[in-house]
Amino acid sequence: MLTNTRRAGLAALAALVMTGTAYADVTVYTAGPASLIEKLAAGFTEETGIKVEFFQATTGQVMARIEAEAANPVVDVLISASWDTATDFAERDWLLPYASPNAETVPDFLKSETAVAQGVSALAIAWNPNSGTPKPTEWADLAKPEYKGLVNLPDPAQSGATFELVAALEAQGGWKLFEDLAANGAIVAGANAEALNPVLQGAKAAVFGAVDYISISGQQKGESIEVIFPASGTVIAPRPAMILNWSKNQEEAKQFIDYMLSDAGQTIVAAANLMPARADIPANRPLISDLNILEIDAEAVYAGREDTLATFGGIFGQ
Repeated sequence: MLTNTRRAGLAALAALVMTGTAYADVTVYTAGPASLIEKLAAGFTEETGIKVEFFQATTGQVMARIEAEAANPVVDVLISASWDTATDFAERDWLLPYASPNAETVPDFLKSETAVAQGVSALAIAWNPNSGTPKPTEWADLAKPEYKGLVNLPDPAQSGATFELVAALEAQGGWKLFEDLAANGAIVAGANAEALNPVLQGAKAAVFGAVDYISISGQQKGESIEVIFPASGTVIAPRPAMILNWSKNQEEAKQFIDYMLSDAGQTIVAAANLMPARADIPANRPLISDLNILEIDAEAVYAGREDTLATFGGIFGQ
């Protein structure tokens, strides 16, 4: 028979084991907004008791960290700003197949066997209405004399979404639009935030190819910015979430994906002014169905990436 002391000891051990299981950590690396991962992590921990360690940075910084940790990887879940990452990692056999039960209403083009969109952004014209320039409605408007020297473009070498916009517009009409922009004094101003900040400050009038949710958030904070989606079309940038197959916390990682796609998680995504991945979650912003989406052959586009960047760089004197 067990003594009372042994019973108490075994009960304490069982509680310790259960606690260790319930509070196992999951590590998330994300190229999304800092406030978004903070809120998702807090909500997930409150619901499950599982703590989230996260690293939030640019896509380049996130990828550099993963490479630096190659000998001793620690990331369980990766959320990228470009679907190309999910394609690349799947080809390298780095991803764990997982179909979340909460992904049922995620459109097929926003999920695969190894990745599912957290949310979606689109590229737009971000225009400062106090700039003294006429309101643009089309990409080509930014090459007009009224915008001479007043337009920034994000660097497609630093932004996957900008690269896809450049490729999609070049496929539509060749390089003339970009040649006209360059001749009109438009400049390539670095990453997305570097392109947008001078427009917010009034030094420039518009961004050609701004990430929409950043500008929408600024507008809601009272900044002088307006987001315009050209009727001729734009590209979207799904933000894939994926579980790395080296994860030591695969069950916890799956639970994080489930929470991200739950009603609560997708409501947090919508509050960050991204389009929710789930089609049944409302958002106070234009959705995919409201936009004219330019289709691209991703395999062909990325196969010719170096040539596209070289031509683009030559036009803008990079």
